[in-house]
Amino acid sequence: APVLISILLGASFSRYQVEENVEHLLAPTHSLAKIERNLVDSLFPVNRSKHRLYSDLQTPGRYGRVIITSFRKANMLDQHHTDLILKLHSAVTRIQVQRPGFNYTFAHICILNNDKTCIVDDIVHVLEELKAARSSNRTNFAITYPITHLKDGREVYNGHQLGGVTVHSKDRVKSAEAIQLTYYLQAINSLNDMVAEKWESIFCDTVELFQKSNRKVKMYPFTSSSLKEDFQKTSRVSERYLITSLVLVVTLAILCCSMQDCVRSKPWLGLLGLLTVTLATLTAAGIINLTGGKYNSTFLGIPFVMLGHGLYGTFEMLSSWRKTREDQHVKERTAAVFADSMLSFSLTTAMYLVTFGIGASPFTNIEAARIFCCNSCIAIFFNYLYVLSFYGSSLVFTGYIENNYQHSIFCRKVPKPEVLQEKPAWYRFLLTAKFSEDTDDSEETNTYESHLLVWFLKRYYCDWITNTYVKPFVVLFYLVYISFALMGYLQVSEGSDLSNIVATATRTIEYTTAQQKYFSNYSPVIGFYIYESIEYWNTSVQEDVLEYTKGFVRISWFESYLNYLRKLNISTGLPKKNFTDMLRNSFLKTPQFAHFSEDIIFSKKYNSEVDVVASRMFLVAKTMETKREELYDLLETLRKLSLTSKVKFIVFNPSFVYMDRYASSVGAPLQNSCISALFLLFFSAFLVADSLINVWLTLTVASVEFGVIGFMTLWKVELDCISVLCLIYGINYTIDNCAPLLSTFVLGKEFTRTKWVKNALEVHGVAILQSYLCYIVGLIPLAAVPSNLTRTLFRCLFLIALVTFFHCFAILPVILTFLPPSKKKRKEKKNPENREEIECVEMVDMDSTRVVDQITTV
Repeated sequence: APVLISILLGASFSRYQVEENVEHLLAPTHSLAKIERNLVDSLFPVNRSKHRLYSDLQTPGRYGRVIITSFRKANMLDQHHTDLILKLHSAVTRIQVQRPGFNYTFAHICILNNDKTCIVDDIVHVLEELKAARSSNRTNFAITYPITHLKDGREVYNGHQLGGVTVHSKDRVKSAEAIQLTYYLQAINSLNDMVAEKWESIFCDTVELFQKSNRKVKMYPFTSSSLKEDFQKTSRVSERYLITSLVLVVTLAILCCSMQDCVRSKPWLGLLGLLTVTLATLTAAGIINLTGGKYNSTFLGIPFVMLGHGLYGTFEMLSSWRKTREDQHVKERTAAVFADSMLSFSLTTAMYLVTFGIGASPFTNIEAARIFCCNSCIAIFFNYLYVLSFYGSSLVFTGYIENNYQHSIFCRKVPKPEVLQEKPAWYRFLLTAKFSEDTDDSEETNTYESHLLVWFLKRYYCDWITNTYVKPFVVLFYLVYISFALMGYLQVSEGSDLSNIVATATRTIEYTTAQQKYFSNYSPVIGFYIYESIEYWNTSVQEDVLEYTKGFVRISWFESYLNYLRKLNISTGLPKKNFTDMLRNSFLKTPQFAHFSEDIIFSKKYNSEVDVVASRMFLVAKTMETKREELYDLLETLRKLSLTSKVKFIVFNPSFVYMDRYASSVGAPLQNSCISALFLLFFSAFLVADSLINVWLTLTVASVEFGVIGFMTLWKVELDCISVLCLIYGINYTIDNCAPLLSTFVLGKEFTRTKWVKNALEVHGVAILQSYLCYIVGLIPLAAVPSNLTRTLFRCLFLIALVTFFHCFAILPVILTFLPPSKKKRKEKKNPENREEIECVEMVDMDSTRVVDQITTV
């Protein structure tokens, strides 16, 4: 049934869809910046906002962008490079997109200016004027930075178009190491959007072709589709690495379940355990697909979540099988396995469902995290059902094979030792088995002790880790671990940079690196929008508005107009009607300020009075650092200022959509999952046999999570969507591995603490070790994937596995030997009058089927 269900649901992958809206996935769902963007869009239409600054847009829209620089840090404003850049500009404007019946060029899909010409970056006009000045041998033409003047009298901002600038006195540009060009496209309907998307693709090809013919310069193209393509590219570049990972896990799972005894070896169970996990993951993916869900690259982490949980559950069942008596019937042995292992597996599965269920709830503000948790919940639920049914049935089949002394791989009946002696050496090696008749009554050794991992733990490791001379070194090592974890914990940073979730050798990474290198002197342009009708004619109001913008480079109609009025020696303290009339007339008739008219919304009243209902200006912060936290701090500062100011205004930049409340949004799933896990542990403390189990479990989870957060920070992993999902998984992975170990120790009676530590390691250590080895081997190929997303995934999951393993096999075995609970020897009084004597008579038939008859006498 599990196989049929998985095949039916997995067949839906023939029409699976990919999520292309990166903002929908990674931007906080409930974001104030999105509301502010809608308000800005309603006040100032996007198509009228693009000829001022490339980054003043309310929405990115469709665009092509390129950074041109030189390998030798040459001056990009010299004659050779100026001609080269203008030649590239000409090639870009000649790009054609072929459609049935018509060929679209840049002129057909560009954003139009008021005079119906294509809007291009002002730096193009600067380069054209510079070329014309050189042609006419004029030496008085000067470019200033970050604001320069064109020959038509306009002041233009070039802080984001000239990079690596060296200036003379009075901000005159001496040289510039990089130049950035941007081309905006219309996307007003589906056909227009499709043509613009195709144009972007041809734009990148054109730039790369131009690069090949001019190898002395380096060009970094980037479009509005680059982030989406590079985000999904992780899935494509990961395919062969994931196949390698699967092969390695299959190989090691088979080896971990194998032993020299061909009857008791269980290689098929190792393979079937992995198949169980695969079927559950496939079923969950099919359900998500059929319910309208879309695939995205974050789903790459789900197989590893399932691998850690599912394989441990199957290995724990196999470990319980080894503890059963061979003379029992298969049904009794299976019942003993389920009674011994499925209780803890059920509880850990419930913990997974609770923690990931909280992450899948509407409380999660990041859609990618919510979808990931939802898919994980479904996969874990079906994995639990499939372990009960599919893997349980597989265990029964292999149990019958073992009871009939059949070969574990070939299912052939294994001959008796005396028959094997007549066979060749290779034949005897393949069919080596230990028969029960070969064991003397005095021998009490378990036939499964010949398993390499069982033998290693019981004979060597358990005695070594509990040695008196080893314990101080383990405690010292733990103190060092806590110290480094604390050092990293104090340096935790939030990663809202979108380049952290894309493949490495991509346009997004290359462009972002170049942009931060050459254009980080000024922050992105921030729109300052006043959305109320204020007394613009009042001098005090003007001063209030300008007061809020101190510390920024101001590119605004307001300040420019005030300067214009002051040059004419006109007082700014005019009556309302005179001011608005002059404002309107000047902006419409004066060429110097005609392009500012779209930054004011005029409204006519019944008495023919004109009122200003909204206005805007653009602010550029001076930032000498490349840290993204500075822009986030700037956003928070301006937000607080807008709440306390006398003027109603909002600030907006497209990047605010991803940054707004990102820290609280990305940390919420982890916080909620931790709270739910602690609540569940507290509640179950009243149900378990000893509440100390949950106390130790809580302390262990806290220690592991603290260490993982600290060490991942030291390993240069930021707290972003991917790392938070890994930390949620880390809570469950720790409980998965440590809960059975702690339960066996705490509930043990008689003997000493050291004896019960050894016993707990012998009982559960093999399953932990087997799942850990398979998990690490599966993770190793992930480290080679050329993607920042998988890099974060590998580092976080590797640290979780390593730190949990360190706690299971070193910290807990040592600490539990000298901390509560205590183990008091309790000698039960034996009453000779009620003593029961049992005599067992074993009868063996001709087919070696053992039947035990018990004759009891009192």
